[in-house]
Amino acid sequence: MPYIEAKVLKGFRDFLPKQEMARRDLIARIEAVFRLYGLVPIDTPALEYAAILLGKSGGETEKQMYRFTDNGGRDVALRFDLTVPFARFLAEHSADIILPFKRYHIAKVWRGENTQRGRYREFTQCDFDIVGADNPAADFEILLILRDSVQATGAGAVTIKINHRGLFNHFLDHTGIDRTKTADILRIIDKASKIDRDSLRTQLEATVGKKHSDSLLSFIELKGPFADILPALIDCSGGLSPEASWLDQLYQYMRDTGTEDCFTLDPSITRGLDYYTGTVFETFLVAAPELGSICSGGRYDNLVALYSKESLSGVGASIGLDRLMVALEEKQSSYAMCALVCERAEDWGKAHATAQQLRNAGISCDVFLDIKKLTKQYVRAEKKAIPFVLLYRESLTLRDIQNRRNYEHITVEEIITTLKGV
Repeated sequence: MPYIEAKVLKGFRDFLPKQEMARRDLIARIEAVFRLYGLVPIDTPALEYAAILLGKSGGETEKQMYRFTDNGGRDVALRFDLTVPFARFLAEHSADIILPFKRYHIAKVWRGENTQRGRYREFTQCDFDIVGADNPAADFEILLILRDSVQATGAGAVTIKINHRGLFNHFLDHTGIDRTKTADILRIIDKASKIDRDSLRTQLEATVGKKHSDSLLSFIELKGPFADILPALIDCSGGLSPEASWLDQLYQYMRDTGTEDCFTLDPSITRGLDYYTGTVFETFLVAAPELGSICSGGRYDNLVALYSKESLSGVGASIGLDRLMVALEEKQSSYAMCALVCERAEDWGKAHATAQQLRNAGISCDVFLDIKKLTKQYVRAEKKAIPFVLLYRESLTLRDIQNRRNYEHITVEEIITTLKGV
């Protein structure tokens, strides 16, 4: 009897022990951040009624779903994300939760899309959401969790690009673009980072005509720091609006927390799924922008209403674990936020004592256990994607590897404050 060929489906894969150990360690680090913010875990079935999953997405999503009729004649499908099943979960269990409800869900999802580096047909998402808080503060907390989660993995600095669906709708109205074409326009613009400008223009012209396609291109090409871009977006969308005020409040929170450097305002960020209604955002690794967005999400105020008479506001994000793993493998990354370097062997005891203080404050660190030239130590830290190096001499010097900046004569308390502010 001939053997059956041993192989896995395209876009699916096995994990050998080394890979699975790394994957679980990564999940544990992300989950630790979720718990620091008070999020609680849930789980939902991998298989749902197709009508539940198709609720309001349709389009490309329907084409990518693994959908079939089961032995009971039911129209079912494997979940393509964790957000839509969460909406169904809320509709069924609204009496069992306390609002605002902060949850996380780490599980596999399935999409029959084209495979590429870091993108598979079976992959793991790390979702986190806040439901029942309709304000910019909830959006900002999700953004902070997103930033801190990626930082905890050792993947390095991130750029989080933000937009507001409502502000984009105001622009369409102000420009006179037919709002019935909004869904098609959003899906085209969602591809902006994946196709060249001429192809983008061609697709927009086919949808809204040349005049409006030029306006759309001019609008989505406005991007940069909040303070520079928000006034221009307000002007293009017809003036002040609640949505513009929402973004302005987010910017205030960024200034309050000293985190504004990692956020940019980018009207090309639209998120192709129909259920997003407010703030939308995507996250890119500074050291590996070619991987594309590794984390994305937004506000979906009307999603739960598809399955219930009750309407709940919500905002959430999803971390693509598989893309993060690709980035970490390529960078030979460490989980450490700071490397402690000594020029004399007798200073290692002090280095370990300081390392304990940093770890007690929740900052991961790596004590380099050999005596080498500082330049070689800095190169090692950079290769391991450790963003800061702490040098022991007569006083402590903290070096920001990426920005080539030194903080001299710094105390341990100041080091903790600096690293936690990154």
